[in-house]
Amino acid sequence: PVCSMGNSTSRLYSALAKTLSSSAVSQHQDCLEQPDSARLDPIDPKDLLEECQIVLQKRPPRFQRNFVDLKKNAASNHRPIRVMQWNILAQALGEGKDNFVQCPLEALKWEERKCLILEEILAYKPDILCLQEVDHYFDTFEPLLSRLGYQCTFFPKPWSPCLDVEQNNGPDGCALFFLKDRFKLVNSANIRLTAMKLKTNQVAIAQTLKCNETGRLFCIAVTHLKARTGWERFRSAQGCDLLQNLKSITQGAKIPLIICGDFNAEPTEEVYREFSNSSLNLNSAYKLLSPDGQSEPPYTTWKIRPSGECRHTLDYIWYSQHALNVNSALGLLTEEQIGPNRLPSFNYPSDHLSLVCDFSFNQDPDRLL
Repeated sequence: PVCSMGNSTSRLYSALAKTLSSSAVSQHQDCLEQPDSARLDPIDPKDLLEECQIVLQKRPPRFQRNFVDLKKNAASNHRPIRVMQWNILAQALGEGKDNFVQCPLEALKWEERKCLILEEILAYKPDILCLQEVDHYFDTFEPLLSRLGYQCTFFPKPWSPCLDVEQNNGPDGCALFFLKDRFKLVNSANIRLTAMKLKTNQVAIAQTLKCNETGRLFCIAVTHLKARTGWERFRSAQGCDLLQNLKSITQGAKIPLIICGDFNAEPTEEVYREFSNSSLNLNSAYKLLSPDGQSEPPYTTWKIRPSGECRHTLDYIWYSQHALNVNSALGLLTEEQIGPNRLPSFNYPSDHLSLVCDFSFNQDPDRLL
């Protein structure tokens, strides 16, 4: 039948063919309603990567990025936990609202762009994946990543700007994925952030996981704060609300914490200082790439809009520095790699760079509290 998954040798008509484009959804209701058991047949990441590479044949190859070793002779008795943070750029916003004036529309075609996104994820093999601006969760990321062994959670924005775009694919939101063979879900909270006592359009997911190998608990959170200049106090209020929620979930930092997010805030903003000075004893992992360990990267997003060039540091991975060590972090793309037309491009699918860190548990976390 048309809707059978096929086996991994059927290449393009297997995994990727099942991630329907929004225009195809109505014509393929029968495919969407297939039984879970068929949909959840495991797929080999190598097979999926090959399928992506076939789709991407005409595009330039992936950029090379290297991990920077940050271990300070800290011996770890367990496999590191790899965490990936990425605002992948909502398809509806990329095509309909964001006005990347130097990016050809051809470069934003979903059928190819989704393969660039998947290729990036498959290249770094995160144990935990935190994404923002996900508007193809149900037709792409959940069906594929669940078959790669991830447990998947999605929390859409209540009033997503994607819904204003014709032929949208539903609302965008935050998504959190973790490998079921490495972690067990203990607790999950979908948080709608408040500011000045009012519910806002921004959300977070916070999950307490138990590491199967060590038995240790930790909390992983993903969020995406309000965008635009002029909204600094609003972001600050959202940050305070998120920190309050996380204090409760982690019992005041007894449970180690990792927070991934597009904060839409430079390090000079109040919300950044709130996280830096929180009683949760957080540090920003990417500061460790700087020579003095005190400065954020020069950019995590770089694009050209009608108003001009936008080069900002907005994305962060925060972690409990008393309980966790950062073993390594993925270096950023250089200006030369990004190129004069900036992001997104035929080479890179989003206007934000992915951040990836390897964490290990501190042997004696209480000593440093």
